[in-house]
Amino acid sequence: MNQNNRNPLNIIVIVAALGYFVDIYDLILFGIVRVPSLRAVGIPEGELKSAGLYLMNMQMGGMLLGGIVWGILGDKKGRLATLFGTILVYSLANIANGFVDHSLGMYAALRFIAGFGLAGELGIGITLVSEVMSKENRAYATSLVSGVGICGAVLAYLVSQWGWKQAYWTGGVLGLCLLGLRIYVNESGMFAKIKESSVKRGHFFSLFSSFQQFFKYLRCILIGIPVWFVIGILILYSKEFGEALGVQGVISPGKAIMFHYTGAAMGSILTGWLSQVLRSRRRAITLAVLAVAICSYWFCNAFGVSMSTFYIIMFLLGIAQGYWAMFITVASEQFGTNIRSTVTTTVPNFVRGAVILMTLSWQGMSTQSWCNTHDGNGILNSAMIIGAIIIVLALLSIWQMEETHAKDLDYTE
Repeated sequence: MNQNNRNPLNIIVIVAALGYFVDIYDLILFGIVRVPSLRAVGIPEGELKSAGLYLMNMQMGGMLLGGIVWGILGDKKGRLATLFGTILVYSLANIANGFVDHSLGMYAALRFIAGFGLAGELGIGITLVSEVMSKENRAYATSLVSGVGICGAVLAYLVSQWGWKQAYWTGGVLGLCLLGLRIYVNESGMFAKIKESSVKRGHFFSLFSSFQQFFKYLRCILIGIPVWFVIGILILYSKEFGEALGVQGVISPGKAIMFHYTGAAMGSILTGWLSQVLRSRRRAITLAVLAVAICSYWFCNAFGVSMSTFYIIMFLLGIAQGYWAMFITVASEQFGTNIRSTVTTTVPNFVRGAVILMTLSWQGMSTQSWCNTHDGNGILNSAMIIGAIIIVLALLSIWQMEETHAKDLDYTE
């Protein structure tokens, strides 16, 4: 299949969308089953938050390493072969995770392995879709992948009602079933062409060969960090934020994720449509980041609101951060075919990995006296400080970014 395909409902887009569906299911599942699974493993009530942060950071650490490994393999060995490897690793890790019993260490090791496997799915899928779609309709296809895929978080919440172990097993089985669909997908024509050439492929350190390359790569990362500030701090710890804000009722993290990702699925389609209408990736992403800023401020100042209102705010935050697929598409469009998989796979995983620094900073700052200016609720002020910094950096990066709408991708670095 070549890059003249104008129909976003082709087999590669459909399979990539289903792959991302399973990816999001597994990626978000821990956030949903965090409390019941940690209680079952034997973690005391007072240590649930710190244990949850530890396991989340282990998962994100695995994604950091996996993003580099799978991205390089995608450029060296091919998009499809690498996808088989990622799916197999995270599927088996999640099945094993369902058998964890009274061992936080084993739980952490399996979250690391699952994160390592999950790191490759989206980046390689977007790379493949970007290379087979026509340049005019590329944004429609990648937004469709994200819009369908994000709904995996909703399924994760529904399945988690059966039990946290059953939820992990279901995710693993869904991944193994997905392997069967890969036989219907062909390799990218662009990659097949450069595979026969002498062009050096998957050279990760070439991204640091010049200041121009490095800052282009860094800008791609900074643009996406607000998305995981919202997910990794505001949404995953919405229960704690609800308590600090005096929300009327107890917030369920699982339900918060479901509402948020329902909004994100809608936001993904909306951002892709805006990009096509405005004929500009930069304008569409700028509007989305500004919406994230407004909704995040509202979230952190929603004192005494009802549970329904708080869930609505999280739903609107989902719509605002729905530019995730567009941001990854932009990263894919910034670099040549011989390094595209490496970039498209590492960028979102460095963004996810930034959650480690953000959560540690948030946790550390929230205990400082200078941050506790409102009834001792330091988690609110520290979250707003971190959010303000990363949103400003994202807007500056967008301002410096090359416009890539309808850019021809058939070139090498």
